[in-house]
This record gives sequence, structure tokens and C-alpha cells, in this order.
Amino acid sequence: MLAYQSHQHKGGGRPLSVVGLHLKQCKRVAKNRLFGVQGAAERECRRRDAGDYADDKRLCGNTDTLPVQMLISEKGHLNHGRLAVFLLGLFTLICGIVLSSIPWVDYFIYKNLRLRNDTISFHYWQKPGVTRLTKIYIFNVTNPDGFLNNGEKPRLNEIGPFVYRENMEKVNIVFHENGTLSFQHKKILHFVPELSVGNPHQTVVVPNIPLLTLSYLSTSLPKLMRLGLSLAIRTMGIKAFVEVTPEQLAFGYDDPLVMLANKFFPKHRRPMRLMGLLLGRNGTLSDVYNIFTGHTNMTDFGLYDRLNGRSELPQWKQAPCNTIRHASEGSFFPPKSVTKSDLLYVYDKDLCRAIPLRYRRDTAKDGILTGLYTPDDEAFAAAADYPDNKCFCPEGEACAPEGLQNISPCQYQAPVYLSYPHFYKADPKLLAAVEGLEPVKELHETYFKIQPKLGVTLEASVKVQLNLKVEKQSFINAVAKFRSIMFPIIWAEEGVKEVTPEIHRWVYLATTFSDIAVPIFSYGMALIGFFVLACSCARAYRKVIFSKANIERGKEKFRRGSEFIIHNQHRLMIVRESYSLLDPPPQARPPPPNVDPSAVPCLYAPQ
Repeated sequence: MLAYQSHQHKGGGRPLSVVGLHLKQCKRVAKNRLFGVQGAAERECRRRDAGDYADDKRLCGNTDTLPVQMLISEKGHLNHGRLAVFLLGLFTLICGIVLSSIPWVDYFIYKNLRLRNDTISFHYWQKPGVTRLTKIYIFNVTNPDGFLNNGEKPRLNEIGPFVYRENMEKVNIVFHENGTLSFQHKKILHFVPELSVGNPHQTVVVPNIPLLTLSYLSTSLPKLMRLGLSLAIRTMGIKAFVEVTPEQLAFGYDDPLVMLANKFFPKHRRPMRLMGLLLGRNGTLSDVYNIFTGHTNMTDFGLYDRLNGRSELPQWKQAPCNTIRHASEGSFFPPKSVTKSDLLYVYDKDLCRAIPLRYRRDTAKDGILTGLYTPDDEAFAAAADYPDNKCFCPEGEACAPEGLQNISPCQYQAPVYLSYPHFYKADPKLLAAVEGLEPVKELHETYFKIQPKLGVTLEASVKVQLNLKVEKQSFINAVAKFRSIMFPIIWAEEGVKEVTPEIHRWVYLATTFSDIAVPIFSYGMALIGFFVLACSCARAYRKVIFSKANIERGKEKFRRGSEFIIHNQHRLMIVRESYSLLDPPPQARPPPPNVDPSAVPCLYAPQ
């Protein structure tokens, strides 16, 4: 275009140079109109106004100052300082409105909550560093002879707690591309004598679990084999009750029947070499767990995907008993603020199932809002009252009564049943069959305190009791006098009372502090931006209203108005003075100079 500026259009018209100058002039005029920059004529008008020249509207036109002219200096140049203040106020206002409308802090919180190598949550999950305690209580039978020979109820004396500190760590961690990771548990228990009550090496009397298990399972054997089994038991001198220490009962002791089973049972049903109710909790567990990391969706954060390569528990044949995918291992749960659900599930190998947890109420933990969760009322409900629990019933046997859970598939088919301690919330008949138990909610209820925004467990206590189901077997002499009963053996409490200071600080900042600071910050930005813009606009309008030219014009208008009022008042006075009364009030009028008043007394006499 520049190459042909000196030429005209082929069809005739303005030269291109003129068109270019015209466009530049239009842009300049538009910019001047936008920012209130005065042209040459307007500046001349302002100069003449300041010099008390006549206000020639035909020349000046409308020369009122625009509000945007606050961005223009007196010399007609853009004032960068004023522009920066205006833009800063506008930017702050927009940011405040946007930040108060979207959950921008949650994005950063959940980004650091997801499990990956460099997040705080991952280090806490991998190696918590918290004081995790396992408390064991033993039911010592004080009248074994009276129970066997005199028909007495078993008299139980609770001994303990025997406290063990659990050092837990996740090992063999492998991240997968589908948003999950796999790991194994490593647990090492150390006895804590200063927190324990009693000596873990003292002697207690408990039922002979291997013997009673064998007698229970022998009901399906032919009669001849049962007689041979009874003879072998008598030859070995095995009795219905044994004397062991609490440590042996929990973590293993030598038993001849267990040793025989370990040698001759099929490999997939072969028990451990020692007899111990908590024997499988020490060391690196063989199970491989697979959980969701939260990278694909926070609604499944911390939940199991698979266990040993399977999405279902092999111990149970149908759902919901074999379901594991909606359960957590207890450290993290999907945030309630995301799922909007009042029901959570927790799975532990010792429980042999996923236990539902129901939200009860809000509570506080060290200044942090938490939700209190306890097991759902239907967790150990009788199958007759809650049909979903029917899949826990063993084939060919009656279902467990209220408050009991059959876990024999996880205990090498031993008739072991799970309940709350002291038969809390169980069928009253179970409690009436023994002496020495007294269920108390505050002592025997399982609970979790979970922060709803993060799903982090700040305090937890899982309390379960192991019971042995005994049925009378008259063909085995050693247990012939043992009546049918649900016999309490041991109960344990496992939990965390406090998290580490680093985790507490992180949770506090992400929840309690941010819930207060973020609204103040967001709304504060909006208010500051609004205040800056309001001040800028007020200053601009003040510049418009109180400019020198406007003041002079105002004075001139005031003078003209005053002259108008005075002039009209003067005219009104003149008009009023020109009025004459047609009917004056009656009074004595003086006669004309050439008239005698006595001649016309009726006209000039007073009325």
C-alpha cells in the first residue's frame, strides 16, 4: 500500500495517502473521545474560558470532561500511574469475585492428597509414624471343673490389657497406569509394659481351641474314625481346658493337634505350625493389596480395587458378603464433601469382611472438625432381620444370632465367631450363658473420627471379640461334658489416638484455617478492588464537576439565574403597582375640590 501512496484509485477518488491520513485522524479522534483528550479547538476553548472570553458553544461544542480523563495528564498524555491504579482495582475485583465463586483451594488440597511419591499424604500412608497400639484382653476361666462337672456357667475374669505398639509400614509398593497402586503390609509388634496391666507371662485358663475345633469338624466323619480319633486324643492326654500365657495365646504356642494338622492337611487348608489367635499379624503379610490413588476420581480415593488379584473375597460366595471394592484399609476414605455419603466401609483381614460404618454426628478432634462413625446397626444383624447377611451363614447350618459374625472361612474352618467385646449389642441369650461380662458402650464400641473434607482418619478404635462355638460331642471323651455354648476367648482393641504433629498441622491448615482464611481473602480482594474503583470513579467525577471551566460556567449560570430572578421580581412589583382597586372599602371620601359636601351628604358622610 505504501508503494502506491502517490497514486489514485483507478476508478478515481481520494489518493491513498489521504485515505491513510484520514484513518489515522479517525483513530486519533476515537482515542481522544475515549480518554477525554482535548483536540486543538477544545484546548482553545478551554484557554478562552480560563481567560474569561465568551462561551461560544458553536465553536467549542460540548467540552465537558469525561470521567475516563482521569487517566490523562494535564499535558494530554496518558497517566500510567492512574491507569495502573485503575487496572489494579479492576483486576482485584474480578479476582475476588472469581475466587469466591470457585473452590480453587480444594484443587490444591486434593492435588496433594492424592497418593504419589512426592505428596505428604503418601508419606503418611506409607509409614504413618503414629503410635498405633494393640490392646489384648484375655478371658480367664476361673471355674473349669464346675463348668464341666457341676453344670455351672463359665465364670470369666477379664485380664489385661496387654499392650503392644505396632510399627506398620507399606512395602513392595508399585504404581499402576490405571490409577491404582499395589503393596503389602509389614507389621512388627513390641510389648509396652508401662501401658500394660498384668504380666504377659502369667498363666491363664482357656478352652482348648484346637481340640474343640477338631471335635466340631469331626461330626462329618464316619463313626469308626471318630472312635479312633477319641482314642488318640485320650492317649495324648489332651484336655478340654489348657493353661497358657496371654502372649502364647495371642502369638502362638506348640500344640500337638496343630502340628499334626500342619503335616497332614492339604496345602490350601494347612494351618500354621503354632496355635495363636493373632499369629498372622507379626511380620510381612503375604497378601497383596491394590487400592485407588485418587488420580482418576476422588470418589474412590483410598478404596480397595483388588486383593491378591481378585476383586472379591474368596471366603464368601456371593455379594454383598464378598464385596471389597467399596472398602478402605482405614487410613484414608473418599472425602464426604465429594461423595455426599453417610456410609463408609473398612476392611481388615482379621475381620474377614468389610464392616459398614455409619455417620453419627459432627465432633471435634484437637480443634479440627471430624465426623464420628460407628458400625452400622445392620453389620452384625441376624439374617432373619437383615437378609443381606444371609450370605454369611455356613452351608447346612443355622445362621448366627444377633451380634455375631461367622469368620470360620478365614480361620481354617475353625468355628470362630466375631462380635463386639462383652457381647455388646448382641443377643441377650449369649450374655446370659456366661458370668463376668458387662457390655459398656464407651468401652466396647468401635468408632472412627474422620475429617470430612479430606477423608483422613484422625482417631480410630476397632474393638472385636473372638468367640469359639462349641457343640456337645458325646463320642469324644475329652469334650463329652462340654455343653453347647458360644465361648468368649479374647478381645482386642486396635487404634490410633493421635496423629503426628506434621499431619495435624497439614490437616488443620487445609480445613479449619482455610475455611476461615479463604473467604476472608476472596471477599477481601473483591472489596478492595471495589473500593479502589469507587475511589477512582469518585475522583474522576470530582474532576469533572469541580473543574475550573465547570466552576466558571456554574458561576455564570448562577449570575444569570440571579439576574433572572431579580428581573422577574422587579417586573412583578411593577405589575402589582399598576393594579387599581375597583371597589375600595367604605370610608369617608373627600369631596372634590369644587363640590360642597353638605349638598350631597349621603355620598360623603361616613357609613
